[in-house]
Amino acid sequence: MPLPSDELVQARLEKLESLRKKGVDPYPRNYERTHTAQEAIEHFESVEFSGEGESEIDHVSVGGRVTALRGMGRVTFCDILDGSGRIQVMFRSNTLGDEYQTLDYVDIGDWMGVSGSMIRTRTGEVTVQASSFTILCKTLRPLPEKWHGLTDTEVRYRQRYLDLIANPDARKIAVMRSGMVRAIRRFMYRRGFIEVETPILVPVAAGGMAHPFETHHNALSRDLFLRIATELHLKRLVVGGLEKVYEIGRIFRNEGIDANHNPEFTTMESYEAFADYKDVMRLVEELVSTVAAEVTGSVVVEYGDNSIDFTPPWPRLSLVEQIDKYSGIDILEHQEVESLKLAMDANGVDVSNQVSWAGLVDKLISTRVEPNLIDPCFLVDYPVQVSPLAKRAAYDDRLVERFEAFVSGMEIANAFTELNDPIDQRARFEAQEEFRSELPEEEWDRLDEDFLTAIEYGMPPTGGLGMGIDRLAMLLCGQRTIREVVLFPQMRT
Repeated sequence: MPLPSDELVQARLEKLESLRKKGVDPYPRNYERTHTAQEAIEHFESVEFSGEGESEIDHVSVGGRVTALRGMGRVTFCDILDGSGRIQVMFRSNTLGDEYQTLDYVDIGDWMGVSGSMIRTRTGEVTVQASSFTILCKTLRPLPEKWHGLTDTEVRYRQRYLDLIANPDARKIAVMRSGMVRAIRRFMYRRGFIEVETPILVPVAAGGMAHPFETHHNALSRDLFLRIATELHLKRLVVGGLEKVYEIGRIFRNEGIDANHNPEFTTMESYEAFADYKDVMRLVEELVSTVAAEVTGSVVVEYGDNSIDFTPPWPRLSLVEQIDKYSGIDILEHQEVESLKLAMDANGVDVSNQVSWAGLVDKLISTRVEPNLIDPCFLVDYPVQVSPLAKRAAYDDRLVERFEAFVSGMEIANAFTELNDPIDQRARFEAQEEFRSELPEEEWDRLDEDFLTAIEYGMPPTGGLGMGIDRLAMLLCGQRTIREVVLFPQMRT
């Protein structure tokens, strides 16, 4: 994006040239900072409280972005913002001498390093009294008007760097999300899981019911896909004897964009040998409650108008019964597309865009059931037609041992007792391929021959989990759209 030719930019370019003529490097290579803004303030206050005087903090070096300049003749006050917060700086002409004039070339938005002693001003604010300062980066673009209250969501999401400068909440969310991921890793480590990495470019986009993104590898002269799940590679590792594995990584699905969906998103998938979906339910509720307590300080978080209590155990709710409860439809009594369509149409559910039985069931869940699932819970035992990778339920072979975890009407996790019968798995994959050839616009899984070969070597009973990192971050950070917790969300042109 070329620089605009407006007067403000031209004025900054002139100041840049003036600094260079004065022998000042406006883009130095480094700066030795002794304290962050918060560390400097806390250290000053601790010494002040102890009554030891200010001798121990006669010299600090802080650095950050200039967010305010207040000239008062021979004294100038400046606010500097770094990653920890804001600190005030005072420049005196009688202390700085000729260097004081260099402040004429400083604008809001520039980066600056300041060294000096610390004092508390007459207004009571902890302040660095500058003995020297260094311009660390001369900015060429002024911050947006009223940048300190930037509210234009298009600007905030498209130019996240401006959002981070302007909005403390945006920085807080980024830090909280990072802390959440660290807490997840600690939890999984304590449970004996090892973290692994699996391919992003794959020859078959399998392991989920989604449309993939396609690409081409020139050197190999072959088409590849961005992965839609990490599932099948992680289960290959279980076959290989790695009994507890997980991966936190990016997933790519060629789908729509809304408050809960971004085409690229982050999941944590885990697979545990000798476990089933009941074991995974306990893992999920313990993981989420533990992470919530570590990140927010409580297992109860405020989300919209609701207080969400993550304390285990969470209710286990039959999917079939919940659909019947909220729609009056027993889906197991309507196993054909037209039969289910008629029942849904009579119930006032729009079926005009649905062409498959699986799509109809998903529509029922999303419109009639999900809005009622506010408190943390598990929907359990799904129809086999919508779950090609899950083991059949012992009590009814029309269902599989699968659950989805819901909070505030939003799915945050999906899990199975993994199907390890290679003959049944092949048959289900082949059925998916048939569905895909008949209804290509619908989302279907794909047959992965190498994965079938792997489980023919034998995979032990395994419980698998996929958890949405972005959606969990939404809950813990109190955000209603995924774009607030993804630093660089996809945007419509």
